[in-house]
Amino acid sequence: MLLLGDARLPTGGHTQSGGLEPALLAGMAAGDIPAYLTTRLRTTTLVDAATAVVALRTLRAGGAVELVEQAWAARTPSHVVRQASEELGRGYERLLTRLDDLTPRPVRRGEPRPIAVARLAARLDVAATDLARVICHDDVQSVCAAALKLAPLDPVDTVAWALDVAPLVERVVAQVADLRTPADIPAPAAPAAEIWQHAHATAPRRLFRA
Repeated sequence: MLLLGDARLPTGGHTQSGGLEPALLAGMAAGDIPAYLTTRLRTTTLVDAATAVVALRTLRAGGAVELVEQAWAARTPSHVVRQASEELGRGYERLLTRLDDLTPRPVRRGEPRPIAVARLAARLDVAATDLARVICHDDVQSVCAAALKLAPLDPVDTVAWALDVAPLVERVVAQVADLRTPADIPAPAAPAAEIWQHAHATAPRRLFRA
């Protein structure tokens, strides 16, 4: 259900390329997109998946997620990247309000994508491993979908990329599945990607927000 109602709905995710457009504008070759997917899974996506799992367990224990969000922000130093994640989070929050009832109500302050998805997973009684897998799959598919708009590619190639990184996705899921506290969230860095996204934020011509 989460995969059918993910952030590529017209709630905001269709405006995001998973950092791919900034990378290509910075000079990365289209042939390097598979390596980009791998790097992203080991850094940005890993942090998001871990944050989502910890947030889910915190919510189920009746706790507040402020400390989880602070831990995520400390591992996401770029305000540009944080803002893009918060835009996606607002889209998920709108989806959650419609699942709760049919009367739209004001959306809360934008939470980052991993915490917003954790709220949705708590509402739908999704397991922690499945939540982590959804975070990874959504990230991979966002990059692959954007690639078809940004580079001359055969769609079969992007499907192959997603299949090729599936074992790495499962390793990420296993790595984060048992995390419980904000301090458990890993802190890998992707400084080049953050620099690219900073430049992209002020680019005069772009298809995606980030």
